[in-house]
Amino acid sequence: MGKRNSQRKCAAMFDTDDDSSVTSSSTSRSDMMSVYGGEDVQFYQDSVLDQALDALDEKRGSTRENALSSIIDAFNSNIQHDFVEKKFATLLHHCLASLKKGSKKASAKEISLASHAIGCLALTVGCGNNAREIFEESVRPLDESLASKSDVSKVPSLLECLAIITFVGGIDQEETEQSMDIMWRVIHPKLGSNVVAVKPSAQLITSVVSSWSFLLSTMDDLNLNSKNWQNQISYLSGLLDKEDRTVRIAAGEALALIFEIGTTEKFYTDSRSAEESKTQESYICLQGLKGKVINQCRNLSVEAGGKGSAKKDLNNQRNLFRDILEFFEYGYSPETSTKIGGDSLQTSSWSQMIQLNFLKHFLGGGFIKHMQENEFLHDVFDFTPKRKFNNNEQRMSGGEKRLFKSPNSVLNKARTQHLNKQRLQAEGRNFGHYAVGVPEEEA
Repeated sequence: MGKRNSQRKCAAMFDTDDDSSVTSSSTSRSDMMSVYGGEDVQFYQDSVLDQALDALDEKRGSTRENALSSIIDAFNSNIQHDFVEKKFATLLHHCLASLKKGSKKASAKEISLASHAIGCLALTVGCGNNAREIFEESVRPLDESLASKSDVSKVPSLLECLAIITFVGGIDQEETEQSMDIMWRVIHPKLGSNVVAVKPSAQLITSVVSSWSFLLSTMDDLNLNSKNWQNQISYLSGLLDKEDRTVRIAAGEALALIFEIGTTEKFYTDSRSAEESKTQESYICLQGLKGKVINQCRNLSVEAGGKGSAKKDLNNQRNLFRDILEFFEYGYSPETSTKIGGDSLQTSSWSQMIQLNFLKHFLGGGFIKHMQENEFLHDVFDFTPKRKFNNNEQRMSGGEKRLFKSPNSVLNKARTQHLNKQRLQAEGRNFGHYAVGVPEEEA
């Protein structure tokens, strides 16, 4: 009975029908953890994570969704090594259970959140046996969920999860290619006699190409003379003519990446074998494809804005395709600099830039924290932060300062209730009138 009562309390914490309440609750927990330092932060995080993990056993879908949101918040707020060391298998099991429930028991939102949580878990554990377990246990459920056409809104999260777990836990190029094939089938399904092809949306195409490119960035020495790669280049070239700007940008980056890491063969002798003649023909065909792509990039780099065209999006497209054009014509890859706290992370290749942008998108608000403290990402980008903040030193935005300075804020009330409850249980004394003050703004 004790465990069940505890589960009911956990369910009540995460149970709500109001979407706005979900956002508020999730934000409150995340903000609260960002303010209080040292052991207090870890204590609160551990408590929330444990309760969220228990709530994943609940039958109500909205309760599980809220619990998954809280887990993702916690993984974004801090690198949860202690929690993962103790509860790795349990969390992975629950997330995979959400994927395997499919459309009958789990909503598209729950599947999306579970997928994202698995990705966060993989980035937290880094390379090793746990990453291998995540990869081996998750690929099939992800593939099956992607093959289900019940709700396409879950697909971007599933694709991102597959990309992340392969990036961290894959051990060879064959496994990477298998994951890339799974992604490609989302927009190029194998059609049977009773299957009708459905035109993929622009968002779906962008998600597939972006995730596919992220994994492609880990490969090298592609033989671009092969028919397979020429078909890929031809398809991506076709995407450059699409109306949707995000599709064009994703396709342009993928094409630049292919030519950055690809290799070609050509022969100049007059007396060639049949095999050499075939290779030469492939090379000529490839050069024709490359010429077409260059012309497309040139046009997109100077495209005039049409009716209803967002100026920022148009400028982003122009700048990108100018970089791609410069790469094709002169061999220069773009150099970028990203501010990470007091440091700068530099990239100087299409591979690095694509990896960085993908991880930045996936981690969202947790990107800076992970780049500062996640050793796996330090290894990926050969990045060592020069300045590290002490455990007790936290930085607050203007909104967070206003939020926490109010003694009647929801966050202060929630924290007061939580700490009072813990003290009552630990000491058996009544601290009902004890008020937790708000810490002064740190310098």
